[in-house]
Amino acid sequence: MQTNESILSKCMFFTSNRLSNILRRKAEESFHPLGIGVPYVYLLIVVNQHDGISQADLCEKLDIAPSTCTRFVDRLVKQGILRREHEWKTAHVFLTEQGRETCHGIDGCIENLLASVRCVLGEEKMNHLSKEMWDACEELSHRQ
Repeated sequence: MQTNESILSKCMFFTSNRLSNILRRKAEESFHPLGIGVPYVYLLIVVNQHDGISQADLCEKLDIAPSTCTRFVDRLVKQGILRREHEWKTAHVFLTEQGRETCHGIDGCIENLLASVRCVLGEEKMNHLSKEMWDACEELSHRQ
């Protein structure tokens, strides 16, 4: 087996995880003022766009396991950011007033994150990379 870094740079799995770790650190810095972790921010974005969404649909949109979704929702319910209502066997998730206030701060934090990446990569490269990664995710997830 080769022992140089070219193996790592040609490995999509390694490279995507490396990029994810770098972006996660930048996101943690950008979202710090909200007082909640990065994964919770994206859950709030979806609930803000689809207030009353079922937990099953939330799992699908975020591509996370039901147990992970339940854990995230439980934590945000406990913090007073979300509320959960049950309709027969289906749990629906809603923003509370505190949740709506938290969502108002998300846009500025996202802009700070994008600005920090844009400053290094440039607008065109950032947009192209995002689109290519999204497209690859869509293709790979539909071929399983």
